[in-house]
Amino acid sequence: MNNFQYVSAQTPGQAIDLIADKNGRYLAGGIDLLGEMKDYIISPDLLVDVKAMNGSSFKGIVAATTKAPMHVFDAGRHSGNLSLSGGGDTWSLSSLVTIAEIAAHPDIRAKLPGLAEAASEVGSPQIRNVATLGGNLLQHSRCWYYRQPDLVCLKRGGTTCYAHEGENKYLSLFSGCKCVTAFSSNLGVMLSALDGGVVFEGGVGKDAVPGPLVSLRSLYAKAWTDPVTDYSLKGSGLIGGILIPNNRTHNAYRQQSERHEFDWALVSCAAAANVKDGKIYDARVALGAVSPVPYMVTEAHHYLEGQTLNEETASKAADLILKDAKPLAQNGYKIPLAHTLIRRTLLALNT
Repeated sequence: MNNFQYVSAQTPGQAIDLIADKNGRYLAGGIDLLGEMKDYIISPDLLVDVKAMNGSSFKGIVAATTKAPMHVFDAGRHSGNLSLSGGGDTWSLSSLVTIAEIAAHPDIRAKLPGLAEAASEVGSPQIRNVATLGGNLLQHSRCWYYRQPDLVCLKRGGTTCYAHEGENKYLSLFSGCKCVTAFSSNLGVMLSALDGGVVFEGGVGKDAVPGPLVSLRSLYAKAWTDPVTDYSLKGSGLIGGILIPNNRTHNAYRQQSERHEFDWALVSCAAAANVKDGKIYDARVALGAVSPVPYMVTEAHHYLEGQTLNEETASKAADLILKDAKPLAQNGYKIPLAHTLIRRTLLALNT
């Protein structure tokens, strides 16, 4: 990797001021960032370590007790409606909590088992002990054409998505642009199904995001149509924490990988809903690794409302979610795999 300066920030304001308009990056766990630097995909002049910050939006994990006024920005085809407006009981998670802390937290395991499962599927135990929530949400594309330092693909500002005619086994079934990279954050998929919101630190302006709180789905929405975008956070924008509304009583997460340990999902599925007397209400279903964003279909959510939660209902919802799939030469297997995962994840809400 190229030479760079390293500074440790003590407060969010200091971190933001240090980055300002410089060619800099925030460093927490560094799992994805350092990999990109070693491969010469990015070469920041400055790394600002944020692990020691005081005064961030949240500290650790607080279970469904935070009350705060919410002013939500929501935009884009896949952004949906965020259920935090007006305040209410929410979970709050600092962006600096590690994936291991989320997976092991007793309250999360009891009330948000889907989130705990999604965290437990991230990488290896060693990675989970270092990687942070914020870093997992902001990781970049795993497409090997993007990760190849000798190529300038569409996602890196070139003119060609080499995956269309090349190796595309692990890539998308759905995309609103020519780039077919696949969304790879487990926690981003689960938190989208939970209608999570992202809280930003400090001066968030035109170079970052359009407000202090946005839905997870809005954070990623631009990637649907813009091939060079992974998320709508730029410049000195800094995630402080995540809010999760405590308004769905059941949630679940399932994924399938080629290897059981230390591997990205071929397809992942997250679901959250209220279930009463065997019927499902307020359902949200999100797929990962099949689209540049957490893929959600509003038509399926409307169909599920008030339905008896059984195999037939889950199968019909899966049909609706997958009806617009456009498989590439090597990834058609993802359609039946996703269908199975959707059914299993929805049926898991009955437990």
